[in-house]
Amino acid sequence: MEAKVKSFIKQHQLLIDHATVLVAVSGGPDSMALLHFMHSLRSEWNLRLIALSVDHQLRGTESLEDLRYVESICNQWNIPFIGTSLDVPGYQQKKRLGTQVAAREKRYRFFAEQMRRLQADFLALGHHGDDQVETMLMNFVRTANPRAFSGIPVKRAFSGGYIIRPFLCVTKEDLMQYCNRHAITPRLDPSNMQTNYMRNDFRQNILPLFKEKNPHIHKNAQRLSEILQADEQYIEQGAERMVAEIVTFSKNPPQATCDIDRFQSYPIALQRRAYHLILNYLYDDLPNNLSYIHEEQFFSLMNNDKSNARIDFPNGLNVSKSYGKLLLRFHTGIRQMAPFHFTINIPDHLVLPNGWELNAHFTQYPDAEDRYTYVCDQSAVALPLHVRSRRSGDRMRLAGLGGHKKIKDIFIDAKIPPEKRDEWPLVVDDSGKILWLVGLRKGPYLRGEAGECYIRLRLNKGNETGGK
Repeated sequence: MEAKVKSFIKQHQLLIDHATVLVAVSGGPDSMALLHFMHSLRSEWNLRLIALSVDHQLRGTESLEDLRYVESICNQWNIPFIGTSLDVPGYQQKKRLGTQVAAREKRYRFFAEQMRRLQADFLALGHHGDDQVETMLMNFVRTANPRAFSGIPVKRAFSGGYIIRPFLCVTKEDLMQYCNRHAITPRLDPSNMQTNYMRNDFRQNILPLFKEKNPHIHKNAQRLSEILQADEQYIEQGAERMVAEIVTFSKNPPQATCDIDRFQSYPIALQRRAYHLILNYLYDDLPNNLSYIHEEQFFSLMNNDKSNARIDFPNGLNVSKSYGKLLLRFHTGIRQMAPFHFTINIPDHLVLPNGWELNAHFTQYPDAEDRYTYVCDQSAVALPLHVRSRRSGDRMRLAGLGGHKKIKDIFIDAKIPPEKRDEWPLVVDDSGKILWLVGLRKGPYLRGEAGECYIRLRLNKGNETGGK
């Protein structure tokens, strides 16, 4: 076994000369074998070795005795020891987490603190080949995410250094035999025999069936894991470039927008990874009830023929499609525009709720009209003029059109997103006649009898002003 693990370490570059290595030790056979094995490499690699042990306060004095056992072994082997007791039950209740999840979060937080404090290069964990098979099988049952199916990484960045798992190339039986050869008497956790935890159930009832068919299945699993992780890394990098090129993010409120045609111009493998990258940006923590069903809904939304459609994701995330654009944002970030109504007192300067500015004045020499300018004879309209938001059933007569047209249909023709329509200003006279759907369509030119005094309205909406 020793030769196999040494070769595995060199193949995956899991150690460097003169490294500081922290070893997570629970007192069980896997971690005790790891501590002994790393101790045997100390001179060869000039390692600074430190053992870390955690009492999760889940088994009363028994788990505390495990920690004391590890400390006594470290004293015998002349290995520096750091132990701690963590209030996992209290944390579990506060965060409303499962026992295993709460214990892992507290444990890894402690490991990260020690990595930073000791400026360690590596944190060695005792996961072995059987753990790898169990993890991949469980993820296959629980999720359709290929990244989860790729299993436990041999090496990954962690708190300024790396987590390493030198034992992924060997089995649990190999480690038990190693402990016997070196007279190591590990502590045994009775909770590992309880099948109410999914991993224990797989370990006791599922994995033996696979090992009957192939006693070396851990080798196949490890090889598959490394291939999938390499493929995932390549696809992930491509997806990151894709997202950087076509997705626009904002933080206040958090939202993402992109052009659907550009999104769909990429291979579907990159589209799927881009979808997950977008969600990782928007969510602080991915919801537990986010599943492959939401992914299917996301791509169905993009592919359907409707110009405008919307779906709801967990925790208030809203995904909407509008005229070739996709927008993802949270309900709390959606501004609900209240109806507005202002009287135009000429001359006047109004700042509208959507940030646009409207200037009004009388003139004897009206300029040539453009998209952002409206002109009419003063005597042809009922004063004062008003600017307001749309109302249900609004219709206006259009220049060059014999009849009236619904404001709603004008918005649809102009491909104005639904969320923009309630904030769009209309100019009406005092009789209620709609004169100008600002920046979009105008009513017929209104000429009075005298034609000596004109009203000129000018819209300023930032960099869009001008005769475009």
